[in-house]
Amino acid sequence: MNNKLSRNLYMIPYAIWILLFVIAPILLVVYYSFIDTQGNFSFVNYEKFFSSVYLKMTLSSFWYAFLITLISLIIAYPTAYLLTKTKHKQLWLLLIIVPSWINLLLKAYAFIGIFGTYGVANSFLEVVGIGTQQLLFTDFSFIFVSVYIFIPFMILPIFNALDNVNPTLLDAANDLGASKWTTFRRVIFPITLDGVKSGIQITFIPALSLFMLTRLIAGNRVITLGTAIEQHFLVTQDWGMGATIAVFLIIAMFIIMFITGHRKRGA
Repeated sequence: MNNKLSRNLYMIPYAIWILLFVIAPILLVVYYSFIDTQGNFSFVNYEKFFSSVYLKMTLSSFWYAFLITLISLIIAYPTAYLLTKTKHKQLWLLLIIVPSWINLLLKAYAFIGIFGTYGVANSFLEVVGIGTQQLLFTDFSFIFVSVYIFIPFMILPIFNALDNVNPTLLDAANDLGASKWTTFRRVIFPITLDGVKSGIQITFIPALSLFMLTRLIAGNRVITLGTAIEQHFLVTQDWGMGATIAVFLIIAMFIIMFITGHRKRGA
């Protein structure tokens, strides 16, 4: 009885935290989504959201988030696999993760210098004879920088999943005559699928709500849901419309978490 009471007491700070910093903000966002620019209760914000402009913006956000996640996964999986085969794998993993500790704004400004007219990238293109190109404020620069920022978060869960693969399973597959591709497809990948799903969650969900990179790297040529929320809250002061977009973004995040959530095998 005392143990149960102690557990309940320990849960109180956690419950207060969830209430104040998770549930309350979500309820506040939902409340503001029903308030129009005159401060009246209205469904006008939801009517606006289902107009062609916002639906197109939503599709664009999902498309860019999908590209960023897909490219990150294509690079991260073989990288994580190679890391598990290296001698000092923990050290190499640390070196990959260290850039993620640097402030996002600093990294964005660094890439502005790299992709600028007189940056390193254009200097290299000049040397190889291609000539100066408009690299900054393009879809390419936006996706490149986004992938660079998110790829450590994709590598980490995949690396952990690969590192925990029981080597006896690989030996068994080899003894049964399975090729390397068959071993990967039938043994390694299914076992590490939970790590892949975690990486997709960590990458796709933040990529949906990017707004700083769309301004600094893409020059507002890429408009996402995060950009629209920022504009409505800080520029147009239409908090109701910004909250409405945020509501749909939260719903989308919960759907992604449900789809990529871990399910017990055999359940």
